[in-house]
Amino acid sequence: MGNTPRRRYPIGIQTFSEVRNRGCVYVDKTGLIYDLVTSDKIYFLCRPRRFGKSLLVTTLESYFSGKKDLFEGLAISELEKDWTEYPVLHFDFSGTKYFSTEDLDGQLCIQLRLMEERFGKDVSEKTPAERFQGIIRRAYEMTGKQVVFLVDEYDAPLLDSNSDPELQSKLRNMLRSFYSVVKMSDAMLKFVFITGISKFSQMSIFSELNSLQNISMKDRFSAICGITAKELEEQLRPDVEALAEKNKETYEEAMEHLRRMYDGYHFSPECEDIYNPFSLLNAFNDLRYGKYWFSSGTPTFLIEVLQKCNFDIERLEGITASSEQFDVPAERIANPVPVLYQSGYLTIKDYNPMADLYTLAYPNDEVRLGFINSLIPEYVNDLYLKRNSFIYGFTEDLRRNDLESCMEKITAFFASIPYDLENKTEKHYHTIFYLLFSMMRMYIGSEVRSAVVRADIVLKTGTHIYVFELKIDGTADDALKQIDSKGYLVPYSADGRKLVKVGVSFDSGTRTVGEWKAVEA
Repeated sequence: MGNTPRRRYPIGIQTFSEVRNRGCVYVDKTGLIYDLVTSDKIYFLCRPRRFGKSLLVTTLESYFSGKKDLFEGLAISELEKDWTEYPVLHFDFSGTKYFSTEDLDGQLCIQLRLMEERFGKDVSEKTPAERFQGIIRRAYEMTGKQVVFLVDEYDAPLLDSNSDPELQSKLRNMLRSFYSVVKMSDAMLKFVFITGISKFSQMSIFSELNSLQNISMKDRFSAICGITAKELEEQLRPDVEALAEKNKETYEEAMEHLRRMYDGYHFSPECEDIYNPFSLLNAFNDLRYGKYWFSSGTPTFLIEVLQKCNFDIERLEGITASSEQFDVPAERIANPVPVLYQSGYLTIKDYNPMADLYTLAYPNDEVRLGFINSLIPEYVNDLYLKRNSFIYGFTEDLRRNDLESCMEKITAFFASIPYDLENKTEKHYHTIFYLLFSMMRMYIGSEVRSAVVRADIVLKTGTHIYVFELKIDGTADDALKQIDSKGYLVPYSADGRKLVKVGVSFDSGTRTVGEWKAVEA
């Protein structure tokens, strides 16, 4: 591998023509795209940020523009025979921030003006909707072909105004008026494709698009964005081999490392495993395993929603919900689960068709560790991460199975938390304790809601399994007794590693660990 020329990756390139003309790596989705364009007419797709939506939209743009040469060697080149050129109207709302109605009006005007340069302008058309309808009509009449309408990040204006309901309502009305043109122009339209991160209700924006097909949770198109395990093995093997060589791993070890870090997304009940494309390609480009996707955007609004709803953070390890509960429109946020799912911080891990229940959880280590790392400062009032040295210190202690030193550092950690924190409940302390342990790249189990009774925290090292029970203003002995009486050790009795039960008592007066005891089972 050392003498093999490195492949070019589309880092920062989201346009299909650029990817192809520069000879960058492209995972072939054109077979699915051909299925899409020959099946129906008006589609909607939501996927998390940096998941390939823009690349998909520009691929559709190149296809409907008849650019056959760009598709040479791809699956669609064997399927499409005609390569008809259609007029394409491509709107992208990701180019600015929307803090007023003027911002949306300005963005619409900029993009409409460019289209009017191609298809002409009628001075009697004043509103964005009127101008859009005129452009469609003139494009249809000038070319003799039906028009293709593509929208990237349709919801950017609505996400930016999430904390301002009055502004969001105004923006929603503007967008509803704009998109109403689609129904009025139906006979002149060949294909419509709208993408975004979140699903806003049809009544709020697409009220008249009765034939709109939401394919966001359809098995058939679940892999149209992202990279499947099969695609990774068949199309990206040289890249995995180069990564393995650089990190002194075998090919199999690198595949497992990539799976833990970037795999695990499921967007429909029978969806195959999907890797985050942004993180995967960045890892290949840098030849290292970084937290690329998470560090590319701070989920501040998600943390605010979690705290506003007083949501139990530990439930994110595996929460059960019906499709109505977790796939609700984004403007009706009664709990953070729908936003976390649509944004990519939770994904489908299991589906029970009989009960129509989905189990949602973190997709992989990158998201889980990144999200937890961003939560800790909020819960311990340490926005500048001054206490990171504590965290890394007791992490190393536990790797060496030095429980004594670990608990000393945890006691000091809690003692360092400012006294002005609110919500000094057992749950608050428990959440901080849980977040600390979750920072370690080890198995954490915590109060999973199921028929099987679980301890507060279960932590596994290479040689030991620690079962923790936490009490506030109780005793460590009380905590140990509960581990025994509830049978918390039973699920791990056949594991082979040493079982250690740890009782921990918090002292609400000193705001730190009062006492703790550990007993080998």
